[in-house]
Formats: sequence, C-alpha cells, structure tokens
Amino acid sequence: MSVRVRLTDWLHRQWQKKGWFSLIMRPLSALAALFVRRKQQRYEQDPSASYRSPVPVIVVGNIIVGGAGKTPVVLALTEQLRTLGWTPGIISRGYGVDIGPTPCVGQGQLAAEQFGDEPTLIAAQTQAPIAVHPRRVLAAQALLKEFPAVDLIIADDGLQHLALQRDLEVVVQDARGVGNGYLLPAGPLRESPERLRRVDWLISQIVADQAPPSTPQPADPGRSLTMSLHPYQLEHLISGRRLDWSDWYQAYGQQDLQALAAIGQPARFFTMLRACGLRLNQTFALPDHAALQVQDFQALHDGPVLITRKDAVKCQHLNDSRLWVVDVQPVFSHPGWIAELDSLLRKRRLTPPSLPGVP
Repeated sequence: MSVRVRLTDWLHRQWQKKGWFSLIMRPLSALAALFVRRKQQRYEQDPSASYRSPVPVIVVGNIIVGGAGKTPVVLALTEQLRTLGWTPGIISRGYGVDIGPTPCVGQGQLAAEQFGDEPTLIAAQTQAPIAVHPRRVLAAQALLKEFPAVDLIIADDGLQHLALQRDLEVVVQDARGVGNGYLLPAGPLRESPERLRRVDWLISQIVADQAPPSTPQPADPGRSLTMSLHPYQLEHLISGRRLDWSDWYQAYGQQDLQALAAIGQPARFFTMLRACGLRLNQTFALPDHAALQVQDFQALHDGPVLITRKDAVKCQHLNDSRLWVVDVQPVFSHPGWIAELDSLLRKRRLTPPSLPGVP
C-alpha cells in the first residue's frame, strides 16, 4: 500500500468520527461552508451565470470526496435510457489527465492517457459519445457540436459544478454516508448533508447484506434505493477470453487469488470479491486514477490477479498473463427507477427549469 493510499485511509477514518482532527479543522470547514453557500447564492441570484443546455441534463454525483460508485450508475442510465428512445452523450472532468484548454471529444475505444480512465471505460462499454473537460459547460457544448444527434447529456460527476444547469440530479453514496457530517477539511463533505434532501434520487451502494447508511433523504422517500454490485463475467486481459462468473469460479475460484485496485475505495472491490466466496491471498491498493506500470505488479505471485474494468484500460500495455478483469453489474432495490426517471425527465422538460440545487 502506497504512502498516499495510507494517508487517504487515515483521513477517511478521521472523517468518520468527531475526534481531535475534526475539532482543530472545524474553523476551516466553517469557511468552506461559507464559500459553498455564497457560490450557491450567486447562481440563485443570477440565472444568466449558468448555462442551459438545449437538451436535458442528468448529473450523477456525490457530496462526499472519494469514489462512491457513480460509474456503474452512469453506465446503467446510459444503456437503459437508450432503450427508452434517448440518444445519450456523456460529459466528464477527466481526472488524472491534463485535458488542456480544449475539450477532448470521442466515441468508442479511446486513449486513457488522453481522456482519463473512467471516461475511457464508459465510452468503451456504452459506445456513447463523450466529451471531457474540467469546465463541464465547455464539455457539453463540444459534445453537442461534434455529435448533434445527442438529445440527452449525462454528467459523470459535477454535482457542485453549478455553472451547468441540470434537469435531474442523482447522488450516489457508499457505506461512509456523510461521515461525521462536516465539510472539508474537518469532514469528507463537499456540501452540507441537507443537500441530499434536494436531489431527485439517492442511491446507496452496499456490499453483501450491508444496511444503507443513515443520512438525510430526498423529499420523495420512494426515490431512495440501494445498489449492490455483482460480478457476472471475467475477461483474461491478454487473450480476451471471457468466462461467465460461474464458469470462472469453477475453474479458478478455489485458488489463492490476488487483487489490485487503483480506485477511490479499493477495499470495496476486495470486500465484494470476498463476499462472493473468493479467497484473496494478497490485495494491493493504489491511489485513485494512478497510472499502472509493470513495477506495480512485481510483488504479486504467479497466480491470477483480479482487477477492475476501470484499471484494465490502463493495463493493456503490460502484457501480463495473470490479469483477469472483473465485470460487474448493478442490482438495484427498485429495478424500475430508471423508467420512472425517464417519465419525470420528459415531464420536467416541458416546464421552466430550476437552478442547480435549488428546490
């Protein structure tokens, strides 16, 4: 485990309690809260300061720092809304890469070093067009210019990016919930916990039979649901050989396995694998969005190494025969929620939009 990962783990442990670290950081959190509120007020008072896309916008985000499980939700929304008649496109920030002044726009197989690991994964799995830039407005404009058939934008992250107006907001949280309830740096939050009451859907990612965290809920309690991730197939990275979960488990599941992850919450990936009955001999956690190199795998033994699909886009050059990519699918406690979202989206598009985050 790298120094950066250990420091991140330490911070998250501190942020789950109201201990000495949170106490001494609370004055800075008060300043952060003041900044957030003034930013919200600025957009509330001047609607012209934000951009209204000519097509609907769905933001999938979170109020807590670190990965909370947004990508599986973005994938599910993209695929299911396409079956409901939409032509979705994706916008993203592109964490971990230097985008430059001009948005990167593409479709299909993209370069992770140019677009970032998550956009590359989303583009490959959905085949939806994607635009990447820290300024989501520029990304949205570039996407619509390059792909005029797009009639719906799904923003991967960007809940706090108020310069882009949105029609619906979907927040994803994990077992951390809202932590100790404080904003950065005394706690893990980017906004007040009360922000959750104003989102359209709240999805809690759980592992195994874990209970969802106790947090503020949306105004409509029927729009709070859980999501669990389950492996359904594995791909041998070098050969491209694919096995469904039961066949792979029968062939390899009783071996001493290893797992490596460079995602926001690596332990969640390892816990999911163990909950499925796998015995992990070694686990290696690396910083989120880390560029994976040969040396990152040198400490692993000769047996199978399980990695995430997000990390796989950065491992194509390694030529390592041990690597197996775990493909997961989300299981929602309310399977019909995307159909309900589709219906609400079509109704909302007929009425004047509200400002971001404002009821």
